[in-house]
Amino acid sequence: MGPRVLVVDDDPTVSDVVRRYLLQDGCDVELAADGADGLAAIATQRPDLVVLDLMMPGIDGLEVCRRIRRQLPDLPVIMLTALGEEADRVLGLEVGADDYVTKPFSPRELVLRIRSVLRRSAGNTPDPAGAVKLVDAELAVDIARRVAQLNGAPLALTVREFELLVHLMRHPGRAWSRTELLEKVWGWQFGDQSTVTVHVRRLREKIEQNPAEPRRIRTIWGVGYRYDPLDEEAPR
Repeated sequence: MGPRVLVVDDDPTVSDVVRRYLLQDGCDVELAADGADGLAAIATQRPDLVVLDLMMPGIDGLEVCRRIRRQLPDLPVIMLTALGEEADRVLGLEVGADDYVTKPFSPRELVLRIRSVLRRSAGNTPDPAGAVKLVDAELAVDIARRVAQLNGAPLALTVREFELLVHLMRHPGRAWSRTELLEKVWGWQFGDQSTVTVHVRRLREKIEQNPAEPRRIRTIWGVGYRYDPLDEEAPR
């Protein structure tokens, strides 16, 4: 049995095309025609990943994603958005989508995105540094178990947030451009750099004492972002 993918979309044509491509790729696919049916399907049998249309009647994709994140913060979600609607894409990322694909889209591209997110959520990405655990003061990350804790309390991180945090912690003091982070964390050769901006903002809200004045994930103007470990700060 392959990975279980739930496709939530009110357009039967889109759902059928996505279903056929995913079946060919070895996935077990379930369809839901609206947000309410999608939430019911998740509650009945948790899938490995959700493909979620943004615009649906009744409970739209944003609200479905919000509810998923409250209950299942580590369940991967890929949002389907309208072409050119940058504001909608940013909203989808802000409520917790791990990735997005714009309509009209290549079904094969969607399958590749799904495979990429599933690999990362399963922890099947190479670890060139060989580290199993990363620790910075009260922040601890267990890469093998995919668990992050702050002051001993677990952090509710999405797949991409976890991968972004691990990548930055593995390379302290190194400034990364948004383009580089898209390639290293998302595996994209090109893409919307606001994806990185939104994920950094969400990650800061979870690991920084004051997200408005971050001490760990610093903005390097004209470049991108740099991770500065707190346990390397000079004594005050």
